[in-house]
Amino acid sequence: MAGKGEGPAIGIDLGTTYSCVGVWQHDRVEIIANDQGNRTTPSYVAFTDTERLIGDAAKNQVAMNPTNTVFDAKRLIGRRFSDPSVQADMRHWPFKVISGPAEKPMIVVNHKGEEKQFSAEEISSMVLIKMREIAEAFLGNPVKNAVVTVPAYFNDSQRQATKDAGAISGLNVLRIINEPTAAAIAYGLDKKASSVGEKNVLIFDLGGGTFDVSLLTIEEGIFEVKATAGDTHLGEKYKAEDEEHKKKVDAKNALENYAYNMRNTIKDEKIASKLDAADKKKIEDAIDQAIEWLDGNQLAEADEFDDKMKELESICNPIIARMYQGAGPDVGGAGGMDEDAHASGSGGAGPKIEEVD
Repeated sequence: MAGKGEGPAIGIDLGTTYSCVGVWQHDRVEIIANDQGNRTTPSYVAFTDTERLIGDAAKNQVAMNPTNTVFDAKRLIGRRFSDPSVQADMRHWPFKVISGPAEKPMIVVNHKGEEKQFSAEEISSMVLIKMREIAEAFLGNPVKNAVVTVPAYFNDSQRQATKDAGAISGLNVLRIINEPTAAAIAYGLDKKASSVGEKNVLIFDLGGGTFDVSLLTIEEGIFEVKATAGDTHLGEKYKAEDEEHKKKVDAKNALENYAYNMRNTIKDEKIASKLDAADKKKIEDAIDQAIEWLDGNQLAEADEFDDKMKELESICNPIIARMYQGAGPDVGGAGGMDEDAHASGSGGAGPKIEEVD
């Protein structure tokens, strides 16, 4: 319990990808929105030449400052640098992690023109400070005490490291509790179980970066974690990454198909005979440039492929459209281009002309 005069204790879900904070108020738990109006805050910390950013501000600039934007600190906290999971995760992070004293993983960043090293506890403490500030802005009073949740599978070292992060942030961590236990309490399962003796509860926790399943028993308000399982690299973050990857592949394939089909189109004798030599050269040059760009930018983002596609279409489509408009029944049907005409010499395999300038 929080001491008198210290104000209410807050509850913090310190997540791998996102964190949130709540407070018991008016006989219910109030999940507090941040200054962006969101009830979850990215567990990101960024360092620039002029400042330190935490939360949404940090995540929003990650594309411009990847090596100095730290996330997934929860995957490092309480672990040794040589831990196989740390070594595996390091391959996917843009920021640098080195082995510090006693094999503690240390995150290396450049901040205000200097190289700095931070432990996972220090990074997590910065996120905890942000969550405390969100609560203080809502309550209008300083906050000193907190309860922090951790995965049920966290060992003693990871739990102590999380408590240390709270101490660094200036919070008095009253208790570290298991995330599935917190979920069970939030849904009032302890009260529902009180009249029927021991009750088994299966908790599914699909988080931003992890998926955890825990089996609890509840009896007379006492919780016991019987078993845990899950995937530490499965969650909404990875679903979003898969969708983003699919968009990227689709955009890349669309550009490749358009370029190569357009090249085949202008090689078709029937089409080529209707094209002005200068226009044909213009299309050929544009296709060559697009293919050369593709060869050197296989890892480009979806919007970059889309922009290159629009650029190529803006050159090729008007020329092909003019050709169809001026052509006789031999090209594009009677009277020139019909509604569904394709710029292709091989059964409609080429790009469809959808807009005519």
